[in-house]
Amino acid sequence: MIGLVDVGGGTRGIFGAGVLDYCMDAGIRFDFIAGVSAGSANGASYLAGQRGRNYVFYNEYAFRKEYMGVSNLIKTGSFLNLDYIYGTLSNEGGEYPLDYDAMMNNPADFEIVATDARTGKPVYFHKKDIRRNAYGFLKASCCVPVINRAYPVGEGLYYDGGMTDPIPWRRAVAAGCERIVVVLTRPKDMFRSTEKDARMSRLLKRRFPNAAKALAVRGEVYNGQLREILEEEKKGNILIVAPDSIGGLKTLSQDHEQLEGLYRKGYEGAKAIHGFLSC
Repeated sequence: MIGLVDVGGGTRGIFGAGVLDYCMDAGIRFDFIAGVSAGSANGASYLAGQRGRNYVFYNEYAFRKEYMGVSNLIKTGSFLNLDYIYGTLSNEGGEYPLDYDAMMNNPADFEIVATDARTGKPVYFHKKDIRRNAYGFLKASCCVPVINRAYPVGEGLYYDGGMTDPIPWRRAVAAGCERIVVVLTRPKDMFRSTEKDARMSRLLKRRFPNAAKALAVRGEVYNGQLREILEEEKKGNILIVAPDSIGGLKTLSQDHEQLEGLYRKGYEGAKAIHGFLSC
């Protein structure tokens, strides 16, 4: 079995969109996909066979005030309007609907990683549980802590999966994958700083103390998982596809030229997958 892990990273997820667009062009198929945050959106469009769909979201829709901005924060308490992104735009009749039938008919397994705001533990949603025009699991996985309110799905409240399982490569191993492609949106030698997460966690502490604890150590978890996959890459079990540079792009950066460049880097970087899978 061949697995793919896409870690997302806000608008930097356009790098992963480039990787998966190349995979669609080249006929590369995965048996299992784990998506974190924006990586889950990339995975959904890939499974639906909608080449180029996520590029439009990152480099066109993301510049709209309805998508993200201070006005959303003032009106709703959330900087990112997840209902607009994964509802208004993505539902049937929307501007660029997700092809639900194609996604569900794709034989690949699909896990979406989120974080339970109350327990501070990772939660794994599955493709079989997704319902038409109800993409709450994607919204949950993409709910950035502090700048967004925890997103409700059923009885639960959720935040971004990157808080607790930022590089879920072991999920692919557990699913039976012998070869795993991991898509990062930072250079693979770039470890995460822990200071900012520690500061941000204080803003969650009062309402969601367990989520705050998870956020405080997110950098340590990411760095530990990064070291693991670097070792697995040396063994030939994992291929890391990552940009050589992100040019100063932050998680929610809006810069058409830089985003276009990062997409191209993803598309070109994905060409290494052929050699990895043929070994």
